[in-house]
Amino acid sequence: MPYPKAVIFDMDGTLIDNMDYHKQSWIALFQELNLTLAYDTFDQKYHKGSLVEIMGRLLPDVTDPLELQRIGSKKEELYRDMYRPHITAISGALSFIHYLFAKNTPIGLATMGDQHNIDLIFERLAMASFFHSTTGGHEITHGKPHPEIFLTAAEKLGVAPKDCVVFEDTRSGVTAARAAGMEVIGVTTMFDEKTLLKLGCRQAIADYNQLDWRQF
Repeated sequence: MPYPKAVIFDMDGTLIDNMDYHKQSWIALFQELNLTLAYDTFDQKYHKGSLVEIMGRLLPDVTDPLELQRIGSKKEELYRDMYRPHITAISGALSFIHYLFAKNTPIGLATMGDQHNIDLIFERLAMASFFHSTTGGHEITHGKPHPEIFLTAAEKLGVAPKDCVVFEDTRSGVTAARAAGMEVIGVTTMFDEKTLLKLGCRQAIADYNQLDWRQF
């Protein structure tokens, strides 16, 4: 697919290298909830899907989705407080977005972050005007690795999934995009190039300066 009709970006770990701040905010939440849980165990067994799905695994005695959302939102508040002073785009990301916008290529966002997280990053990096639409985790039922978020993003863009290219960094994100029928370019903030290619990415990059923009 040398010229995709639309480009969809994940946000965390793909446009910004912020995953350590998410990790630290989860650990802080565990402490607030008096949960004795190693982060590696959490990441392997609990950390997939939507925020409500994750919180449901962490707190099986809490059955009200609104309460699970409320508790999970505390974690997102902790994350925003931690990351706010450090917000920086991955090298080349903003220039690449400007390039796509100048070519009238529709640009979408598909992140499991909520609207507050999206607003924080878009305001700090002045990206909002370049994106046709955004889809956050609060808008979907089934989180990554389910393809719902990417299918929703493509629908908003008015472009068939097969004509979209996705930029992703996680196993669940790549799996979700591939399940949606989309090509994926991996960003090596979480996994190395070999792992991302094995997951099904057509290419893996450390930053957007390594990308041949003539593909788009």
